[in-house]
Amino acid sequence: MGRLSKRDIRALKIGVLFVVGILVFSLAAPWLDRWLAAKESVEINRKKLESLVMSPAQRAGLAEIVPVFEMPEEQETQKFVFRDKVSEQLKKAGIKPEPLEYLSLARSPEGTDYKLLRLRCRSEKCKFDQLLDLLACLKENSYLAGIEEFKIECDPKKREEFKLDMTLSTFAKPGESL
Repeated sequence: MGRLSKRDIRALKIGVLFVVGILVFSLAAPWLDRWLAAKESVEINRKKLESLVMSPAQRAGLAEIVPVFEMPEEQETQKFVFRDKVSEQLKKAGIKPEPLEYLSLARSPEGTDYKLLRLRCRSEKCKFDQLLDLLACLKENSYLAGIEEFKIECDPKKREEFKLDMTLSTFAKPGESL
């Protein structure tokens, strides 16, 4: 190769700069994408953390909507306190039930040491607004674990009256049998 003119040297330098620029860009582009994604993720998490900061009034309001649950007691004690609380709620809703009865003990839920007590409530005559009042106040029962069964039947002759058949459950510490 003979002597290169200044113009050729300048063209080679510019070519080398472009080749180096392409190599740097091809290596830096994935790193830049990861950095931008990380920056976006940090910003999203920062906004989530800011939304978790609550005033005492907001915290009190949140605590009010969370249901309260009493720890289960021995079977004999638990069945009486649960039945009394359900009777009180039925009375508050204006529903006159047949005598409340406990069904046979259900198996303990997997992985727990507690028994499941199921209480059956029946009423031959109640109104729809009474049913809604009962359902609204059931969440206030601190012994209630769940509603296992809920059936209502409309009386064909008196369409404003319903028959109620409901099974509620609570947990109890194992003890003597019912």
